[in-house]
Amino acid sequence: MSDEDFDFTQPDDKPAVKAVPAASAPAPAPSAPFKPATSRFFDVAIARKFFGTGRQAEKFAAGATLFVEGEKSGKQGLFGKRVVHRMYFLSEGEVALTVGGKPLDTIKAGEVVGEMAVISEIPGAATASARSATATAKTDCLAYAMDAAETQAALGATPEFALMLMSVMFDRMRFVAARLAMRREAKKVDVSEALASFTPDMLATLEEKLDRATIIRYDANSPIMKEGDTGMSMYVILRGSVAISIKGAIVEVAGVGASIGEMALVDQSPRAATATAKTDCKLLAINRTALMNLVKSEPAIGMALMRSMAERLRHMNSLLA
Repeated sequence: MSDEDFDFTQPDDKPAVKAVPAASAPAPAPSAPFKPATSRFFDVAIARKFFGTGRQAEKFAAGATLFVEGEKSGKQGLFGKRVVHRMYFLSEGEVALTVGGKPLDTIKAGEVVGEMAVISEIPGAATASARSATATAKTDCLAYAMDAAETQAALGATPEFALMLMSVMFDRMRFVAARLAMRREAKKVDVSEALASFTPDMLATLEEKLDRATIIRYDANSPIMKEGDTGMSMYVILRGSVAISIKGAIVEVAGVGASIGEMALVDQSPRAATATAKTDCKLLAINRTALMNLVKSEPAIGMALMRSMAERLRHMNSLLA
């Protein structure tokens, strides 16, 4: 597979199902669920390939529940059942999403639902984020499902799904960031600490697999990247901390194990934020080709990046609430 297979900003001359153009796909309201199919980066063909490889489709009769709002993975009480979060690619039918019993959205054939809870869960972890909505089959449905462990394993065979889904999340982040920038009170929002994308073991793997020449050091208060610039690399923080700002307002502080600059690298768009070294820093720079190879050879790294993006998106959505 070539680098171009991962470039979702370029036209595709293959007769695959095309993503919805940005102009004809209005962004969902802040209260709406995160919905990949509303993004110009969503590719039905990639989603179908990812979910359908060697997997049996499941049937859901009209009225059946796929998942329930507020439900967490893990053992539900002393004598309760064990719940495992799964995400679904809907092959046939329609699924209704509700919050507090009120209609929220409809998921149609060719769309993915439930992915946020799954990618936020580390394989083997006891718990994960609670479901934000209830999903119920509106009609008889045919769907492919994956839990967190299955998702991570599948990334080795179809790594382009991770990059596509990150592009979709970045698309949503830009929408939310624009809404925040329009609010005067956005500059009064408490600064949060960025989620560490990588565990110490993963950081060791990254340093081992990547050329030592990719390590860059920045003195305190030095600029690392600027909002609006073209991005050639993403960075993983090995030492120190970095302040992330949008329109001059610091919105996040990233520490050891966190990643920054992924947006511009994955979908080749302008930098969405400015990053400044808060302390003396040691960063690992990863270019586009290196990232692709990492996701192919180390699916856990792709899963970790998606998890980090999902948590960041949740945080940004919470600022709009």
